[in-house]
Amino acid sequence: MRRKLAAGNWKMNGTGAALAELEALAARYPTPEVDILICPPATLLERAATTVESSGVAVGGQDCHAESAGAHTGDISAEMLRDAGASAVILGHSERRVDHGEQNEDIRAKARAAMDAGLQAVICVGESLEQREAANTLDIIGGQMSGSIPDQSTGENLIIAYEPIWAIGTGKVPTLDEIGAVHDFIRARLERRFGEGVGRSVRVLYGGSVKPSNAAEIFGVSNVDGALVGGASLKADDFSGIVDALRAM
Repeated sequence: MRRKLAAGNWKMNGTGAALAELEALAARYPTPEVDILICPPATLLERAATTVESSGVAVGGQDCHAESAGAHTGDISAEMLRDAGASAVILGHSERRVDHGEQNEDIRAKARAAMDAGLQAVICVGESLEQREAANTLDIIGGQMSGSIPDQSTGENLIIAYEPIWAIGTGKVPTLDEIGAVHDFIRARLERRFGEGVGRSVRVLYGGSVKPSNAAEIFGVSNVDGALVGGASLKADDFSGIVDALRAM
């Protein structure tokens, strides 16, 4: 059985004061029945790892460089994230693909570096509204998976997050059938590439305007193993509603 995962992406939000929310979350879940991951900005990562120590909450990074070290001003390596207390890193988020021009091959290289450093790579895939309306969703997802996922991937070091770009932070959510169709497609592609054992062990998360009020119905969809949550992960009360919905499945 794949263990369920509730992951939170704080994006470029949070100063030291925000650690109070993380502390409250950790206090609520000392030994949860599901995995909980919070990815704060890099400036908070080491303090966040200390805050959640001895709880059921883990912390991760939001990006890493493909190289382990070198003349890359402003970048952070996977080894640095691991050293700061991270157990995972988000890669290929649509905001990185759009704002920083990251291509599939860039994400693949970063994912290899993350896995080599002992981090779980949370690789994001997703289509734009134009691609959805042109009925190109599965072609886009398939191409992103083929280009972004390294060959060394296993159920232990890879997590896929499906985030339709048009649903991120907009309040718009695909229908349950639309979510299910993409997640079933992702599962089938993983099994075809890596075999049934690995393909069935990789967790596939849904992300895009997930909140306590709609989490339960989304978690009931085929092959949805949890969520990658943005804004609703910034407050312990909001994120707890999502975690509790996942625990109830």
